[in-house]
Amino acid sequence: MVRVLVLFYSTYGHVYKLAQAVAQGAREVSGAQVDLKRVPETLPQDVLEKMNAIQAQKEYESIPIAQPNELGNYDCILFGTPGRFGNMAAQMKTFLDATGGLWMAGALVGKVGGVFCSTANQHGGQESVIL
Repeated sequence: MVRVLVLFYSTYGHVYKLAQAVAQGAREVSGAQVDLKRVPETLPQDVLEKMNAIQAQKEYESIPIAQPNELGNYDCILFGTPGRFGNMAAQMKTFLDATGGLWMAGALVGKVGGVFCSTANQHGGQESVIL
């Protein structure tokens, strides 16, 4: 059995929809056990309200929030993030910054990884987001 984690951050639900499709595709692989999880939101509630993101985020509030130490339990990790000025979202970066202990322990060596992303416009920096 291959354990696959589809880990995403989404503000308005676009990357969540991509994550659902990625997870569905991964489940079609024989022997794959696929978990769909999200990284924690770091924006304050009042900021999310001003961004009109509260309603969109209710759509996936039941998706479990991942903990950085969980990554070592998976054989494959597929990361999904929106692009922000050619970079990953700060929420995903904050989550990944918390995995230093796994890196030091070599717990991520040999894992298969992939990235999917979305931006609000064509030529919005997708190429650099996935670096």
